[in-house]
Amino acid sequence: MRAECADCFALCCVALPFAKSTDFAVNKPAGTPCKNLRQDFRCGIHTRLRDSGFPGCTVFDCFGAGQQVSQVTFEGRDWRAHPGTAGAMFEVFPLMRQLHELLFYLSEALALTEALPLPAARPVHTDLRTALATTARWTEAAPRALADFDINPLRQEVNTLLLKTSELVRAKVAGRKKNHRGADLMGARLSGADLRGANLRGAYLIAADLSGADLRTADLIGADLRDTDLRDADLREALFLTQAQLGAARGNPATRLPDSLTHPAHWLP
Repeated sequence: MRAECADCFALCCVALPFAKSTDFAVNKPAGTPCKNLRQDFRCGIHTRLRDSGFPGCTVFDCFGAGQQVSQVTFEGRDWRAHPGTAGAMFEVFPLMRQLHELLFYLSEALALTEALPLPAARPVHTDLRTALATTARWTEAAPRALADFDINPLRQEVNTLLLKTSELVRAKVAGRKKNHRGADLMGARLSGADLRGANLRGAYLIAADLSGADLRTADLIGADLRDTDLRDADLREALFLTQAQLGAARGNPATRLPDSLTHPAHWLP
């Protein structure tokens, strides 16, 4: 579920709105091209987005939805050469992103349950496979069907399965696990904390100090890691961690990550 910007018609730069803030230097309504977008669908300030007041762009991840809409749903017809596609394309993109995000989480959950020898994992694994197949089929749907699709029931179903997966995996960690689900931990001082197996789903960790913390097998789905200090932290085996979350945080080369993720450029010397 990786974004391939070269195969996308810059949908995140056009279809989505920007609100002037610390993340974006300007306001931009949905469906209007960003002022920095070039004719070749490339960003004119890509190498200096953070310095130009657009750090929000550097942490956005479409999970591959952009190229799916551009090359599959609309069969390579871009909205500049075929302006009649623009409205439908921009309408479908946010929905496709949600579908691809679900695929990302479901794929990770499947891998996690496959590694569990517990009999209790088998029913969850079967349900995950079914949900993955259903979600994948929707990514292949026609534009009109996608526009009319109510994704909320599917999201609820997937969320239940991801929570069951999380509970099964975190049960392997001995002792009492910390439950900070949805907690306000903004600015919290958690340097060096043992958070193995912790439930941090949807937690607000903005500007929290997690330097040197042990977050192995912690559930981080939906956790807000903006400006979170992850220097020297151990995030190996962290559950449902995304590249976008890392991009929003602060870290260093000593921050240990799952093999599927990489150190953001601004973490490196």
